Amino acid sequence: MRVGILGGGQLGRMIALAGYQLGVEFRFFDPNSGAPVGQIGQLVAADYGDTKALEGFLDGVDVVTYEFESIPLAAARFVAERARIFPPLEALETAQDRLLEKQLFRSLEIPTPEFAPVDSLEDLRAAASRIGLPAVLKTRRLGYDGKGQIVLSDESSVRPAWDSLGSVPLILEAFVPFQHEVSVIGVRGPDGGEVFYPPIQNVHREGVLRKSTAPAPSVTPEIAALAIEYCRRIMDRLGYVGVLALELFAVDGSLLANEMAPRVHNSGHWTIEGAETSQFENHLRAVLGLPLGVTTSRGRSVMFNILGHIPPVDRVVAVEGAHLHLYGKSPGAKRKLGHVTLVAQTAGGLERGSADLVAALGLGRQGD
Repeated sequence: MRVGILGGGQLGRMIALAGYQLGVEFRFFDPNSGAPVGQIGQLVAADYGDTKALEGFLDGVDVVTYEFESIPLAAARFVAERARIFPPLEALETAQDRLLEKQLFRSLEIPTPEFAPVDSLEDLRAAASRIGLPAVLKTRRLGYDGKGQIVLSDESSVRPAWDSLGSVPLILEAFVPFQHEVSVIGVRGPDGGEVFYPPIQNVHREGVLRKSTAPAPSVTPEIAALAIEYCRRIMDRLGYVGVLALELFAVDGSLLANEMAPRVHNSGHWTIEGAETSQFENHLRAVLGLPLGVTTSRGRSVMFNILGHIPPVDRVVAVEGAHLHLYGKSPGAKRKLGHVTLVAQTAGGLERGSADLVAALGLGRQGD
């Protein structure tokens, strides 16, 4: 079996590393000739608009998937006309537009923060008046890791925010004073079979994920079941195949959906060591029509992203229960260079190991 992957970053790399043990072959497509996947597999380096290169990429490929949701839709449609591609294009198109995403959630009776589309300064002022301030102005497309969004704290920030972002379609969302950020990861096969990982508690700073803990320590069984139900509704509506991540805010015993990612997800990296079947292997099982693997946790896990610089490897691997993953990327400000996961059997063991990891990684208190 040969799988084609659109995108050549660390997520594609980890999908392939999970697939090689299953005897799966891979071919990657990415505009960057230095993409991390080039170290472990065949990389076709060309622009997404290069249809001849895409045709060469598809030659001999059994199924195609993608490792990030900013793949140009035109390229994805070109592929879909010539090969099977999962997750389905409707999921990709929806996830690329924050307005379509929120409308999908609402249609499925999944609560979200209040929102309004913004196409003019007058729209923005009307939306700010209706929703109230503070609020968050976001680009509808292409924003990630905190990019393409501005918090409007009061009336004086409305015009500067519009001047900064107003050249593209926008969405205004209510600012949510959440207690916790939570994500849930589900997997759905072509036969409709579904499995879910336990919800994950996340810490972001400057819009970038810093730390994930699983199972989420502050989430009750009732809230965990609700998160999974919301994820199931989305997958069923879309006829989904593959891994889907849903990010939510926990607010006063309820959940508000923030966004979804139709792919393997940073908050699920802990599953490589911390679950019976990793999200990466389960994604492949789904797109290849193989039986889905069980998602039972092997203990309590915490994952820290490694950003900007590579820490002393000897100190990190010296922490009992720690598993280091480096992505083969050159250092750069806030660039995700790797992650480290710690698996422990008790809450106390996880707390002690986390403190050791925070010190080894040179992070602040508890890594958040």
